[in-house]
Amino acid sequence: MRPLTEHDIRTSFVNCSKGEAKRLGLPRDLADHPWGDLDFLGWRDPGAPERAYLVADRDGLLVGVALRVTSGASRNFTARSMCSVCLTTHTSGGVALMTARRTGEAGRQGNTVGQYLCVDLACSLYTRGKREAAGGGVVDESLTVEEKVARTQSHLHAFLDKVTG
Repeated sequence: MRPLTEHDIRTSFVNCSKGEAKRLGLPRDLADHPWGDLDFLGWRDPGAPERAYLVADRDGLLVGVALRVTSGASRNFTARSMCSVCLTTHTSGGVALMTARRTGEAGRQGNTVGQYLCVDLACSLYTRGKREAAGGGVVDESLTVEEKVARTQSHLHAFLDKVTG
């Protein structure tokens, strides 16, 4: 992914108003992100922990999506959950259901789309082996890193298509 500016990020959102996009809390360390290893920029809002955001390049256009993070019931320490995008397994709350308001008329009627995602939205780094899940890990499989990246991107694009479709 190419490095993004604050302007790039704020103008990319498709499921919130311009005012909401202007007010959302951005990551403080944009310049320090490992852009070459990212399939999307994802972050939790430090001022509102129930909010998360992701911005992805979709066919040359940036698509930003505002997410709500469910606070789900406390999980058993040994219980494992799997991210639907990168297929990384986590223990103890490392995966959460995140919902996005759909675009257009469906969104105005209150329709949402949900996906189980890594709570830190570091799917790209897990896929590439740049970060390890605490108490979890990636499924033992024979795919190459490039194949895993392609699968992660495919799952991400399918989610974005549900939000915008």
